[in-house]
Amino acid sequence: MNQQQDEYWMRHALGLARLAWEQGEVPVGAVLVQGDRVIGEGWNRPIGQQDPTAHAEIMALRQGGKVLENYRLLDTTLYVTLEPCVMCAGAMIHSRITRLVFGARDEKTGAAGSLINVLGHPGMNHQIEMVNGVLADECAGMLSDFFRMRREQKKALRLAQREV
Repeated sequence: MNQQQDEYWMRHALGLARLAWEQGEVPVGAVLVQGDRVIGEGWNRPIGQQDPTAHAEIMALRQGGKVLENYRLLDTTLYVTLEPCVMCAGAMIHSRITRLVFGARDEKTGAAGSLINVLGHPGMNHQIEMVNGVLADECAGMLSDFFRMRREQKKALRLAQREV
């Protein structure tokens, strides 16, 4: 894959992240690609689905498994707007994706090098090629805007409650 293709698919993932935002979820999107074909898509849905595992990456991997009719997702690339957490990194290893491309780093829970490097650990039975920082400013900006909006909503709610 080249940088232009990586940016194309990351923009697709950003579109999925917008769906998460519209549903009141943390805006993270993921798209699983084999060759030039989308085989899985996902966006964060843990709140709406009341499922702590309903992260964008997990949703895309689940769909990819169904499309390929296999739990092994060989020769695939997962594009995700935010660095994966430990749970998602583990699922990527078990699914045997070939490549991970992510946008923004996650210093608090990132498992691809920011907090911990699960994906690059030499003891893992499967190694995943990683590319980070693709459209990082756009990916990080969406998350920052979302959390700023959330803080403003909470502040407005507290002010409204004081007035009652």
